Amino acid sequence: MKKLFEKHETLICMLLIILYIVINSYCIQNFGITDYRSTIINTVFSGALLAFIINLNGLSYYGLTKVSNPKKYLYFIPLLVIISVNLWNGININNTPSEIIFHILTMFNIGFIEEIIFRGFLFKMMEKDNVKSAIVISSITFGIGHIVNLFNGADFIPTLMQIGYAISIGYLFVIIFHKSKSLIPCILAHALNNALSIFNVENTVSSYIAPVFLMIAPLCYAIYIKKAIKE
Repeated sequence: MKKLFEKHETLICMLLIILYIVINSYCIQNFGITDYRSTIINTVFSGALLAFIINLNGLSYYGLTKVSNPKKYLYFIPLLVIISVNLWNGININNTPSEIIFHILTMFNIGFIEEIIFRGFLFKMMEKDNVKSAIVISSITFGIGHIVNLFNGADFIPTLMQIGYAISIGYLFVIIFHKSKSLIPCILAHALNNALSIFNVENTVSSYIAPVFLMIAPLCYAIYIKKAIKE
């Protein structure tokens, strides 16, 4: 398995991205994020990815290991601030308990899957040739990948803003992974941010303030990490 992956690493990475987009689009269009079937499908996908990584003996290589010195990263407190955006306008509880549970479980799986694919497989594949290019391409690919939301019924302007801050957050996450060698903080932050979206209260003003904040704050934190932590 390991030799096959190493021989066709680029192809496998591209197939994983396509497979993820197709599967998730299917779930959204047919079941919705709060449906148990979406949870089951994404859990199976997560489990398959984890089993694949274990088979490759790549837990540490792909960042499934703890951060050795979290103090250098300000204990990742800036990530908590970024995650809190969904709660700025209060807490909306219009969904049933089962819908909330399935939403959270699905989003935790999606956070894991996206980090493993975009920061794990894609970045690690490209950094062998050029680290700077790998960081840029991984960030942009992750951001632009959200354009698929347009095909799932999302409005154009919100999707455009989402692409913008997804690139910024993707850049922060890849910097964290590159410097700390751990994807755990990225997976947790990504999963929590997505999970808390079900409690988001829509507000016209914050609908523009939050995306701008999510474009600027991750970049500032990433710049701090790059300067504070030398390789």
